[in-house]
Amino acid sequence: MIGSIVGENGYIDYSEEVVANIVGLSTMECYGVVGMASKNAKDGFWELIKGENLSRGVKIRSKDNELMIELYIILEYGTKISVIANNIIQRIKYNVENYTGLKVSTITVNVQGVRV
Repeated sequence: MIGSIVGENGYIDYSEEVVANIVGLSTMECYGVVGMASKNAKDGFWELIKGENLSRGVKIRSKDNELMIELYIILEYGTKISVIANNIIQRIKYNVENYTGLKVSTITVNVQGVRV
């Protein structure tokens, strides 16, 4: 359980994978993102994740019902990294807070590569 909300009728608990899938899908909607990146443990290389399991490129921590999100992405060559990263941060913050009601405190975007 990464976070919970107390309502008038009971509790809503969110697992880490649910929030990570929201983050992954929100990231893939942004222009210039080729895919998420996941570290291959045996080789130490970063591999591209397109659509099969987007939550593998996302790490989420929770403290006092506030989320700290870290994601690893691969971008398209020729795009401005700062603009895309800012767009990703805004979209993730909006979608996670809108869909779940949990507060997002920090989002860290790690660009692991550029694809042509």
